[in-house]
Amino acid sequence: MLSLGLDLSVQPARAILVDDGGQVIASATGTTGSQAARAAAKGQSPGAAGAAHIDRGEDARISVPGVKSITRCAAGAAAVAAEAWVGAAKGARHVICLHIGTEVYAGMILDGRPWTGAHGRAGAAAWLAINPVERQDYRKVGSLAAEVSARGIARRLSWRVQAGDESRVLDAAGGSLDAITERHVFDGARSGDGVAMSVVRDTAKYIGMAIASLAAMIDPEIVIVGGPIAVADLMLEPVRLECARRLPSDTMKTLRVEFSALGADAVAIGAARIARNASA
Repeated sequence: MLSLGLDLSVQPARAILVDDGGQVIASATGTTGSQAARAAAKGQSPGAAGAAHIDRGEDARISVPGVKSITRCAAGAAAVAAEAWVGAAKGARHVICLHIGTEVYAGMILDGRPWTGAHGRAGAAAWLAINPVERQDYRKVGSLAAEVSARGIARRLSWRVQAGDESRVLDAAGGSLDAITERHVFDGARSGDGVAMSVVRDTAKYIGMAIASLAAMIDPEIVIVGGPIAVADLMLEPVRLECARRLPSDTMKTLRVEFSALGADAVAIGAARIARNASA
C-alpha cells in the first residue's frame, strides 16, 4: 500500500508517495497542497492514508483520488517520525529532531512515543534562550531562530559587512545586502571567505548550544539536525565539538549527534508515516 505525505510548512507545498518500507515512489511540489498531492499521485494508486502538515491556515479539505482520509500533524512530529522510520534514528526510542531552515522547530519521541507536551507546544525550539542579550528579533521569532534560521544566518553576515568587514559574499549576491541568502554564506565559507567562515562557525556554535540544552533535559539516544541548514561538510563536527564543550563527558559517550540525510522530503515522509499509523 502506498501512503501520501504532504508538507505544507514550505512554499511551494511538497507531496510524496511512499511504500510500506518508506521508499519514496513519487514526489511533487505545487502552489497548494491539493495541487502538489495530485501531482505526486498522478499515475499511481495511493492507499487509504493521506497526511498533511497544517501550519499556514490551509485546511484539510484536500481532494486526491484514492486518499480516503487526512491526518493532521505538526512539522516537528512529522520530521522526527521520518527519522525514526527510515532515517538516522531508526530503532531508537528516545529521539530529538531539530529542524533548521526558514523556520526552526523540533520533534521528540520519548520511550517510543511522540511527545508534544501538555498544550501541544513541545518542540518550539525557535524560542530556546541562547543569549542573555534582549533584541527585538528575539522577542519576535525566538532567540535561536533569530541566529540560526536561514534569514538569521544571512542577516548576521549582512551586519558584518555593514560594520566594515569585507566579504566576497556581497559580490555573489549582486552587491545587494538584502539579496544575501544562507546559501551565499555557505558557498562563501566553502570558498574560504573569512567573514562567511566566521558566520558559519558561530551558527554551528549556536546549534551546538541548543542541542546541549535539549540533551541535558531530555537525555535522548540521538539528536538529529534536519532541514536546509544541515550542511554536514561545514557544521557537523563543529556542532559536535560545541556539544562536547557544554555537556559532561559521560553524556557525550552515549549521545549521538547526526545530520539528517532525508533532505527536503523529511517532513512529508514523516507525515505519511503518521497517516499510515492512524489508518492502521
